[in-house]
Amino acid sequence: MNFLIEINKFRRILTRGMTRNIGRSRRIPKLNSGELPNFKRILISRPNGRLGNLLMLTPLLREINASFPDCKIDLFVKGNLAPILFKNYQNIDQIIYLPRKPFNELIKYLKVWTTIKKHHYDLVINIDKGSSSGRIATKISNSRLKIFGDEIENIAEKYQDYPHMAKFPVYNFREYLALLGYPLKENTVPSLDLKLSDSEISEGKKILKDLVKNDKKTISIFTYATCSKCYSTNWWEEFYGKLKTEFPDYNIIEILPIENVSQIDFKATTFYSKDVREIGAIIANTTIFIGADSGIMHLASATKAPTLGLFSVTDTKKYAPYNFKNVAIDTNYCTCEDYIKTLKNMLD
Repeated sequence: MNFLIEINKFRRILTRGMTRNIGRSRRIPKLNSGELPNFKRILISRPNGRLGNLLMLTPLLREINASFPDCKIDLFVKGNLAPILFKNYQNIDQIIYLPRKPFNELIKYLKVWTTIKKHHYDLVINIDKGSSSGRIATKISNSRLKIFGDEIENIAEKYQDYPHMAKFPVYNFREYLALLGYPLKENTVPSLDLKLSDSEISEGKKILKDLVKNDKKTISIFTYATCSKCYSTNWWEEFYGKLKTEFPDYNIIEILPIENVSQIDFKATTFYSKDVREIGAIIANTTIFIGADSGIMHLASATKAPTLGLFSVTDTKKYAPYNFKNVAIDTNYCTCEDYIKTLKNMLD
């Protein structure tokens, strides 16, 4: 097992070095005077299976749909979560999966590349410039128009929020279209959107009502996060105590992670599910969501629930929840009183 881990590390280092310059010297093909390409099929390359990273594709999906309503989109991703998250995105046609462990599924891994190669696309968009698999997929894809995910010159000076993981693909897409001759869009970048159906939201409301058994408004919290993003039990104990004191007229429910652990020792009413859409439907029916930078925080933002994101090690410029009264706090420079004040402002 350790041997395979080391091989995988070596493979990543090697492929990143080999693919670093793929696409960097590529220029936009010359088009006939007055010709605008008609986008009927686009491939988005994001070979990553994490909840947050996949949800941060939704602004680009919405942007493409708004610009080209008849365009079909194929996704190149990793893992099996994408069909669940994007089930209500009618413009998505095919989802191409990269296996999580290539050496364990070598035939399937090789088959993926032939699948990408055999389709013709009007445009291919790579999301993460640091992804070797993403750059390779973009390189070998059958399309004359390709966005490799590299920063466009001077664009960061134009848009202060350009570094955001959900926004820069949209800005790159807009700039690329402008270079092709389309009018440059200047409107606000679309928000994350899980596209919950009315029936899903209604079912979430019923489940929440069964949990709290009253008609008071509800605050949802998520006390877990991966690695150093996870706040200590002492931190959450203090914060949870303040929440109960400052917001006595609200229910407080804790959304539990798949690991079924709690940083407040399960002291609040809890909800556990492995269904991310069901979790999203619950959060959508709460008045506000509070949690550290995590996939569930992005899920909350994608349900349009006002979201307070807690940041201590990751960059708010890249991962902060945005729109819908969402706020990101760098807890390295704030006190518990600051969090409470921010919450009151959001609720007001």
